[in-house]
Amino acid sequence: MRRWALALSLIALLVGVNLVFGVSDALAAPGDPLLPTPPTNPADPGGGVTVEINGSNGTPSSAVITLIGITLLSVAPALLLMMSSFTKIFVVLAMTRNALALPTIPPNQVLAGLALFLSLFIMSPVLTDINDLAVQPFTAGTIDFSQALDAASAPLQSFMLAHTREEDIALMTRAAGLANPENAAAVPLTTLIPAFMISELRAAFIIGFVIFVPFLVIDLVVSAVLMSMGMMMLPPVMISLPFKILLFILVDGWGLIITSLIASYKGG
Repeated sequence: MRRWALALSLIALLVGVNLVFGVSDALAAPGDPLLPTPPTNPADPGGGVTVEINGSNGTPSSAVITLIGITLLSVAPALLLMMSSFTKIFVVLAMTRNALALPTIPPNQVLAGLALFLSLFIMSPVLTDINDLAVQPFTAGTIDFSQALDAASAPLQSFMLAHTREEDIALMTRAAGLANPENAAAVPLTTLIPAFMISELRAAFIIGFVIFVPFLVIDLVVSAVLMSMGMMMLPPVMISLPFKILLFILVDGWGLIITSLIASYKGG
């Protein structure tokens, strides 16, 4: 056993001596330094910021259609007032309410809702033409946005020209300092829109005057009767109001007014 232990001790001593001399040799004789690796060209990232207006098959993308829809909704009240029959209908309904001496009945919300749906009913052919000529071709990708605007403005321009007086167009043309247009189609929208609104207000006041006349006669008759009876302290409105409402019901006033308003746009 002692021999085996002595042999193992000698072997371990020899291994340790070899390790020590090997490390010292490595430290004493370092090798040549390695050359640095040359830099490489950066790879092309292949990315970037792009805005895609058209989707698949040349059709406009959903984001563009959504943006256009939001824009139209934001300007819809102005377009409704300036380029449709809404203003004329609402003014006539409001004057009818005042002629009945009922300043708050029906309320403004009811009159505005009735005027809105009557405007949609009257202008349904125009809206159909806009959908067929501009909206559907644009969503199908056959025309671009500028062509869609031109196609959509044509039916509206025809509608406004049919219900605008030449005197009002001449008035706005002189006010703008422009030359006389060669024909009706050459009238710019910046001149046509205010001329159309003036014509609509004029027609609305004419209809309102005709509505006021029979109710004014009732007020005069009631006032004369009260004066003859010596009831000067009794307000004539209290007596004439029931007769106005009765007359309006007997002649089907709302039906006559709405029918007349719709018929005033059939000629155009």
